[in-house]
Amino acid sequence: MPDPIDVLLVAGLAPVVDQRLAAEYRVHCADLGAVVAPEIAANIRAVVAGGIAQDALLAQLPKLEIVATVSVGYDGIGLKTCLERNIPITNTPEVLNDDVADLAIALMIMTSRRLAAADKYVRDGKWLKAHVPMAHRVSGKKLGILGLGRIGRDIARRAEATHMNIAYYNRRPVEGTPYRYVPTLLELAKESDFLVVILSPGPDAAKMVNQDVMEALGPEGILINISRGLDVFKDEPRVPAELMAMENVVLTPHVGSLTVETRTDMGMLALDNLDAWFAGKPLLTEVPETQAAKRVAK
Repeated sequence: MPDPIDVLLVAGLAPVVDQRLAAEYRVHCADLGAVVAPEIAANIRAVVAGGIAQDALLAQLPKLEIVATVSVGYDGIGLKTCLERNIPITNTPEVLNDDVADLAIALMIMTSRRLAAADKYVRDGKWLKAHVPMAHRVSGKKLGILGLGRIGRDIARRAEATHMNIAYYNRRPVEGTPYRYVPTLLELAKESDFLVVILSPGPDAAKMVNQDVMEALGPEGILINISRGLDVFKDEPRVPAELMAMENVVLTPHVGSLTVETRTDMGMLALDNLDAWFAGKPLLTEVPETQAAKRVAK
Protein backbone atom coordinates (compact mmCIF):
# COMPACT_ATOMS: atom_id res chain seq x y z
CA MET A 1 0.00 0.00 0.00
CA PRO A 2 1.51 3.40 -0.99
CA ASP A 3 2.36 5.98 1.64
CA PRO A 4 -0.33 8.65 2.11
CA ILE A 5 0.21 11.97 0.36
CA ASP A 6 1.39 14.81 2.60
CA VAL A 7 -0.95 17.81 2.74
CA LEU A 8 -0.39 21.13 4.51
CA LEU A 9 -3.58 22.51 6.03
CA VAL A 10 -3.74 26.28 6.60
CA ALA A 11 -7.52 26.56 6.95
CA GLY A 12 -10.21 25.78 9.44
CA LEU A 13 -12.49 23.04 8.11
CA ALA A 14 -15.92 21.76 9.04
CA PRO A 15 -15.53 18.65 11.24
CA VAL A 16 -16.74 16.16 8.63
CA VAL A 17 -14.33 17.65 6.07
CA ASP A 18 -11.49 17.45 8.58
CA GLN A 19 -12.28 13.79 9.14
CA ARG A 20 -12.31 13.00 5.42
CA LEU A 21 -9.02 14.83 4.85
CA ALA A 22 -7.36 12.95 7.71
CA ALA A 23 -8.68 9.62 6.41
CA GLU A 24 -7.34 10.15 2.90
CA TYR A 25 -4.09 12.10 3.43
CA ARG A 26 -1.27 12.66 5.90
CA VAL A 27 -2.18 16.10 7.25
CA HIS A 28 0.21 18.69 8.68
CA CYS A 29 -1.18 21.93 10.11
CA ALA A 30 0.47 25.35 9.94
CA ASP A 31 -0.46 28.89 10.84
CA LEU A 32 -0.47 31.55 8.15
CA GLY A 33 2.95 33.11 7.84
CA ALA A 34 4.60 30.25 9.72
CA VAL A 35 7.91 28.66 8.85
CA VAL A 36 7.23 25.02 8.10
CA ALA A 37 9.70 22.53 9.59
CA PRO A 38 12.08 21.51 6.78
CA GLU A 39 11.49 17.79 7.26
CA ILE A 40 7.75 18.38 6.76
CA ALA A 41 8.04 20.99 4.02
CA ALA A 42 10.19 18.65 1.92
CA ASN A 43 7.30 16.21 1.47
CA ILE A 44 4.25 18.46 1.09
CA ARG A 45 2.48 17.90 -2.23
CA ALA A 46 -0.72 19.85 -1.62
CA VAL A 47 -1.93 22.86 0.35
CA VAL A 48 -5.50 23.25 1.56
CA ALA A 49 -6.06 26.92 2.33
CA GLY A 50 -8.91 29.17 3.32
CA GLY A 51 -8.16 31.78 0.68
CA ILE A 52 -4.74 32.81 2.03
CA ALA A 53 -1.45 31.03 1.33
CA GLN A 54 1.08 33.56 0.21
CA ASP A 55 4.28 33.19 -1.80
CA ALA A 56 6.48 33.05 1.29
CA LEU A 57 4.65 29.95 2.51
CA LEU A 58 4.45 28.21 -0.87
CA ALA A 59 8.13 28.85 -1.57
CA GLN A 60 9.03 26.55 1.34
CA LEU A 61 7.40 23.56 -0.36
CA PRO A 62 9.62 22.14 -3.14
CA LYS A 63 7.28 19.25 -4.05
CA LEU A 64 4.07 21.28 -4.05
CA GLU A 65 1.69 20.23 -6.85
CA ILE A 66 -1.65 21.88 -6.08
CA VAL A 67 -3.29 24.54 -3.88
CA ALA A 68 -6.95 23.84 -3.07
CA THR A 69 -8.73 26.80 -1.49
CA VAL A 70 -11.86 26.52 0.61
CA SER A 71 -13.06 29.89 -0.64
CA VAL A 72 -14.27 31.70 -3.71
CA GLY A 73 -11.69 34.47 -3.49
CA TYR A 74 -8.09 33.50 -4.09
CA ASP A 75 -6.34 36.87 -4.26
CA GLY A 76 -4.58 35.89 -1.01
CA ILE A 77 -2.96 32.88 -2.69
CA GLY A 78 0.62 33.20 -3.95
CA LEU A 79 -0.29 33.37 -7.62
CA LYS A 80 3.23 34.39 -8.65
CA THR A 81 4.72 31.21 -7.20
CA CYS A 82 1.96 29.04 -8.64
CA LEU A 83 2.32 30.46 -12.14
CA GLU A 84 6.12 30.20 -12.10
CA ARG A 85 5.93 26.55 -11.03
CA ASN A 86 2.81 25.51 -12.97
CA ILE A 87 0.94 24.75 -9.76
CA PRO A 88 -2.86 24.78 -10.24
CA ILE A 89 -5.14 26.63 -7.83
CA THR A 90 -8.72 25.55 -7.23
CA ASN A 91 -11.46 27.47 -5.48
CA THR A 92 -15.09 26.82 -4.50
CA PRO A 93 -17.40 28.97 -6.65
CA GLU A 94 -21.19 28.70 -6.69
CA VAL A 95 -21.37 26.70 -3.44
CA LEU A 96 -21.97 29.76 -1.27
CA ASN A 97 -24.39 31.66 -3.54
CA ASP A 98 -27.48 30.97 -1.44
CA ASP A 99 -25.85 31.95 1.84
CA VAL A 100 -24.51 35.20 0.40
CA ALA A 101 -27.84 36.10 -1.16
CA ASP A 102 -29.65 35.30 2.10
CA LEU A 103 -27.30 37.53 4.05
CA ALA A 104 -27.64 40.36 1.53
CA ILE A 105 -31.39 40.40 2.10
CA ALA A 106 -30.86 40.12 5.87
CA LEU A 107 -28.53 43.13 5.82
CA MET A 108 -31.06 45.15 3.82
CA ILE A 109 -33.74 44.40 6.40
CA MET A 110 -31.44 44.87 9.40
CA THR A 111 -30.23 48.24 8.17
CA SER A 112 -33.56 49.64 6.98
CA ARG A 113 -35.47 48.41 10.03
CA ARG A 114 -32.54 49.35 12.32
CA LEU A 115 -32.65 45.92 13.94
CA ALA A 116 -29.08 45.97 15.27
CA ALA A 117 -29.73 49.35 16.88
CA ALA A 118 -33.09 48.10 18.18
CA ASP A 119 -31.44 45.07 19.78
CA LYS A 120 -28.92 47.35 21.50
CA TYR A 121 -31.78 49.63 22.57
CA VAL A 122 -33.41 46.75 24.43
CA ARG A 123 -30.15 45.43 25.93
CA ASP A 124 -29.17 48.90 27.17
CA GLY A 125 -32.47 49.22 29.04
CA LYS A 126 -33.65 52.18 26.96
CA TRP A 127 -36.97 50.52 26.06
CA LEU A 128 -37.96 50.82 29.72
CA LYS A 129 -37.80 54.59 29.38
CA ALA A 130 -38.98 55.38 25.84
CA HIS A 131 -40.28 53.89 22.61
CA VAL A 132 -37.72 52.88 20.02
CA PRO A 133 -37.45 55.35 17.08
CA MET A 134 -39.27 54.48 13.87
CA ALA A 135 -37.42 52.85 10.98
CA HIS A 136 -38.18 52.30 7.28
CA ARG A 137 -39.82 49.46 5.38
CA VAL A 138 -38.07 47.34 2.74
CA SER A 139 -41.05 46.03 0.75
CA GLY A 140 -41.84 47.92 -2.43
CA LYS A 141 -38.61 49.93 -2.43
CA LYS A 142 -36.23 50.41 -5.37
CA LEU A 143 -33.29 47.99 -5.43
CA GLY A 144 -30.23 48.67 -7.56
CA ILE A 145 -27.74 45.83 -8.07
CA LEU A 146 -24.18 46.61 -9.13
CA GLY A 147 -22.98 43.34 -10.68
CA LEU A 148 -25.77 41.06 -11.86
CA GLY A 149 -23.84 37.80 -11.81
CA ARG A 150 -25.14 34.57 -10.34
CA ILE A 151 -25.27 35.87 -6.78
CA GLY A 152 -26.74 39.16 -7.96
CA ARG A 153 -29.55 37.28 -9.71
CA ASP A 154 -30.15 35.18 -6.57
CA ILE A 155 -30.49 38.39 -4.56
CA ALA A 156 -32.89 39.82 -7.12
CA ARG A 157 -35.09 36.72 -7.04
CA ARG A 158 -35.33 36.96 -3.26
CA ALA A 159 -36.10 40.67 -3.48
CA GLU A 160 -38.99 39.95 -5.87
CA ALA A 161 -40.82 38.37 -2.92
CA THR A 162 -40.82 41.77 -1.21
CA HIS A 163 -42.27 43.44 -4.33
CA MET A 164 -39.16 45.55 -4.88
CA ASN A 165 -38.57 47.43 -8.12
CA ILE A 166 -35.28 45.92 -9.35
CA ALA A 167 -32.71 47.44 -11.70
CA TYR A 168 -29.03 46.77 -12.28
CA TYR A 169 -25.80 48.05 -13.80
CA ASN A 170 -23.14 45.86 -15.45
CA ARG A 171 -20.53 46.54 -18.09
CA ARG A 172 -23.14 45.23 -20.51
CA PRO A 173 -26.78 44.08 -20.25
CA VAL A 174 -27.43 40.51 -19.14
CA GLU A 175 -29.43 38.54 -21.69
CA GLY A 176 -32.57 36.77 -20.57
CA THR A 177 -33.03 38.66 -17.30
CA PRO A 178 -36.35 40.33 -16.41
CA TYR A 179 -34.61 43.14 -14.54
CA ARG A 180 -34.14 46.62 -15.98
CA TYR A 181 -30.68 47.63 -17.16
CA VAL A 182 -29.46 51.12 -16.24
CA PRO A 183 -26.61 52.43 -18.44
CA THR A 184 -24.54 54.15 -15.73
CA LEU A 185 -23.80 53.50 -12.07
CA LEU A 186 -24.60 57.10 -11.15
CA GLU A 187 -28.06 56.78 -12.67
CA LEU A 188 -28.63 53.51 -10.81
CA ALA A 189 -27.55 55.02 -7.49
CA LYS A 190 -29.71 58.10 -8.02
CA GLU A 191 -32.88 56.07 -8.51
CA SER A 192 -32.22 53.40 -5.81
CA ASP A 193 -33.35 53.14 -2.22
CA PHE A 194 -30.90 50.24 -1.76
CA LEU A 195 -27.70 49.80 -3.76
CA VAL A 196 -26.25 46.28 -3.46
CA VAL A 197 -22.65 45.94 -4.63
CA ILE A 198 -21.69 42.41 -5.67
CA LEU A 199 -18.51 42.72 -7.73
CA SER A 200 -15.56 40.39 -8.19
CA PRO A 201 -12.29 41.72 -6.73
CA GLY A 202 -9.95 43.49 -9.10
CA PRO A 203 -8.57 46.87 -10.09
CA ASP A 204 -11.71 47.78 -12.04
CA ALA A 205 -13.91 47.25 -8.99
CA ALA A 206 -11.70 49.14 -6.54
CA LYS A 207 -13.28 52.44 -5.53
CA MET A 208 -16.04 52.13 -8.15
CA VAL A 209 -18.47 53.22 -5.46
CA ASN A 210 -16.95 56.64 -4.87
CA GLN A 211 -18.16 59.88 -3.33
CA ASP A 212 -20.17 60.78 -6.44
CA VAL A 213 -22.04 57.47 -6.24
CA MET A 214 -22.73 57.90 -2.52
CA GLU A 215 -24.02 61.42 -3.09
CA ALA A 216 -26.26 60.13 -5.87
CA LEU A 217 -27.60 57.43 -3.54
CA GLY A 218 -28.42 60.21 -1.10
CA PRO A 219 -28.68 60.50 2.69
CA GLU A 220 -31.69 58.15 2.88
CA GLY A 221 -30.21 55.54 0.54
CA ILE A 222 -28.68 52.34 1.90
CA LEU A 223 -25.49 50.75 0.55
CA ILE A 224 -25.07 46.99 0.99
CA ASN A 225 -21.50 46.01 0.14
CA ILE A 226 -21.32 42.29 -0.49
CA SER A 227 -18.38 42.24 -2.87
CA ARG A 228 -15.84 39.47 -2.41
CA GLY A 229 -18.11 37.09 -0.54
CA LEU A 230 -20.00 39.74 1.36
CA ASP A 231 -19.13 41.40 4.64
CA VAL A 232 -15.42 41.90 4.00
CA PHE A 233 -13.25 44.76 5.25
CA LYS A 234 -10.03 45.94 3.65
CA ASP A 235 -7.86 45.20 6.70
CA GLU A 236 -10.02 42.77 8.62
CA PRO A 237 -10.46 42.03 11.42
CA ARG A 238 -9.58 45.69 11.95
CA VAL A 239 -12.64 47.83 11.14
CA PRO A 240 -12.38 51.61 10.65
CA ALA A 241 -13.29 53.56 13.76
CA GLU A 242 -15.62 55.76 11.72
CA LEU A 243 -17.78 52.75 10.85
CA MET A 244 -17.70 51.46 14.42
CA ALA A 245 -19.11 54.77 15.64
CA MET A 246 -22.09 54.79 13.23
CA GLU A 247 -25.38 53.53 14.61
CA ASN A 248 -26.94 53.45 11.12
CA VAL A 249 -24.42 50.86 9.91
CA VAL A 250 -24.61 47.08 10.36
CA LEU A 251 -21.19 45.41 10.70
CA THR A 252 -20.70 41.66 10.45
CA PRO A 253 -17.42 39.70 10.79
CA HIS A 254 -17.03 38.10 7.33
CA VAL A 255 -19.81 35.57 7.82
CA GLY A 256 -21.17 35.48 4.27
CA SER A 257 -20.60 31.75 3.86
CA LEU A 258 -20.24 30.86 7.54
CA THR A 259 -22.89 28.19 7.86
CA VAL A 260 -22.27 24.56 8.67
CA GLU A 261 -23.91 23.45 5.46
CA THR A 262 -22.03 25.74 3.10
CA ARG A 263 -18.64 25.42 4.76
CA THR A 264 -19.06 21.64 4.60
CA ASP A 265 -19.91 21.80 0.89
CA MET A 266 -16.99 24.15 0.20
CA GLY A 267 -14.56 21.89 2.05
CA MET A 268 -15.81 18.79 0.26
CA LEU A 269 -15.36 20.48 -3.12
CA ALA A 270 -11.78 21.40 -2.20
CA LEU A 271 -11.09 17.76 -1.31
CA ASP A 272 -12.80 16.56 -4.49
CA ASN A 273 -10.29 18.68 -6.38
CA LEU A 274 -7.41 17.12 -4.45
CA ASP A 275 -8.70 13.63 -5.14
CA ALA A 276 -9.11 14.40 -8.84
CA TRP A 277 -5.57 15.77 -9.10
CA PHE A 278 -3.89 12.82 -7.47
CA ALA A 279 -6.04 10.39 -9.48
CA GLY A 280 -4.91 12.04 -12.72
CA LYS A 281 -8.40 13.37 -13.49
CA PRO A 282 -9.43 16.89 -14.59
CA LEU A 283 -9.79 19.44 -11.83
CA LEU A 284 -13.35 20.46 -11.06
CA THR A 285 -12.92 24.18 -10.32
CA GLU A 286 -9.47 25.38 -11.33
CA VAL A 287 -9.11 29.18 -11.36
CA PRO A 288 -8.77 30.90 -14.76
CA GLU A 289 -5.21 32.15 -14.26
CA THR A 290 -3.62 28.74 -13.78
CA GLN A 291 -5.87 27.23 -16.44
CA ALA A 292 -4.62 29.84 -18.91
CA ALA A 293 -0.99 29.20 -17.90
CA LYS A 294 -1.44 25.52 -18.75
CA ARG A 295 -2.75 26.37 -22.21
CA VAL A 296 0.21 28.69 -22.87
CA ALA A 297 2.65 26.01 -21.65
CA LYS A 298 1.25 23.55 -24.19
